[in-house]
Amino acid sequence: MSAAFDLAPADEAGVVAAVAQARAERAPLAVCGNNGRAGSLRPVQAAARLSVRNLSGVTLYRPQEMVLSALAGTPLPVIEAALDTGRQMLAAEPPDFSDLFGVATPPTLGGLVASNLSGPRRIGVSGALRDQVLGVRAVTGRAEVIRSGGRVHKNVTGLDLCKLLAGSQGTLGILTEVTLKLVPRPEASLTLAIAVPSLAAGVAALAAGLGSPFGTSGAALLPAGGHGLSGPTAVLRMEDFSQFLPHRSGVLRGALAEFGTVTLLEQAASEALWKDIREARLLQAAPDEAVWRLSLRPSSAPAAAGALARAFEARLLLDWGGGLVWVAGPATEAAHQAVMQAAHAAGGTFTLFRAPDPLRLAVPVLPPEPAPLAAIGARVKAALDPDGLLNPGRMGTA
Repeated sequence: MSAAFDLAPADEAGVVAAVAQARAERAPLAVCGNNGRAGSLRPVQAAARLSVRNLSGVTLYRPQEMVLSALAGTPLPVIEAALDTGRQMLAAEPPDFSDLFGVATPPTLGGLVASNLSGPRRIGVSGALRDQVLGVRAVTGRAEVIRSGGRVHKNVTGLDLCKLLAGSQGTLGILTEVTLKLVPRPEASLTLAIAVPSLAAGVAALAAGLGSPFGTSGAALLPAGGHGLSGPTAVLRMEDFSQFLPHRSGVLRGALAEFGTVTLLEQAASEALWKDIREARLLQAAPDEAVWRLSLRPSSAPAAAGALARAFEARLLLDWGGGLVWVAGPATEAAHQAVMQAAHAAGGTFTLFRAPDPLRLAVPVLPPEPAPLAAIGARVKAALDPDGLLNPGRMGTA
């Protein structure tokens, strides 16, 4: 194999054959779907790129059981279109970062699960995308097909490899098919926007909304406003049956008045706002800038944001009630060092989510794992990919 190779098998058997050949030649593989997030984490040094984009299509959809199975290369819009027919959706609200990475192709189901990417609904009862995975089929670095889970909600057969593979960034196995549980699509939605005097007040407003009994499904903080909202603004999304939403939103609106002036965004404006929050468009990150994600306690977010603002001209977006902090700024080692320090001081973690190759090659893209956890990870890697063929170095530190 040479670096010019772009392998795109037509089926799972083709994936097995490609991995078997790579193993025989000791040639590492850069695993991807549509390769839409090639600019994330560490650049992969590989002999060939193996894409599952041709493994596409919904293989099972049972609206009554709220279960969907699809091949790993199925684009997200195809899945969403299928679910629209049953007025259902993916509970974790997985995002499409095509604009953020400047690509024209949408994300694939396998890529989303392999990255465990979740949208604003991550804070709800449904949890992260990995929590929605009922079953998977995958090809390991041994060129063996493994299957975990099933196509029903109550399934306790075998080891739960689903959660192991979700978020592994294609370093443990190549997903070929995924089964997900679904939720009904809400009948109506709106957003309460609270003009707050500071980020600390905004996080407090979000906490009050999330702690209320009114079922908020999104809680974000816009330091610079956006969508006609000026200044720091806390936004809370509410979804329910149309006959219940006016009363519930009215009561919550009154309870939140102590934090600032509350504005109501009706469904169309609300959906447009949350789409831009989900896809991090409100960061307005320039193509040559770096983008980081910090995961930390919401109460620590204002201090972390302040530290970053003092270090460089950071543009911020807070989601998940303040537990997820998006940062955009110069793609320099000094800015990256400031992000790492802010995450450490807050007791959280960081991800270099998007950056030019030179920066991604020079700095840690994720925090180092504690030694005991790293040892467990090494044993798992040795069991599933003993030759280190799959996305080598993608999650490594400098």
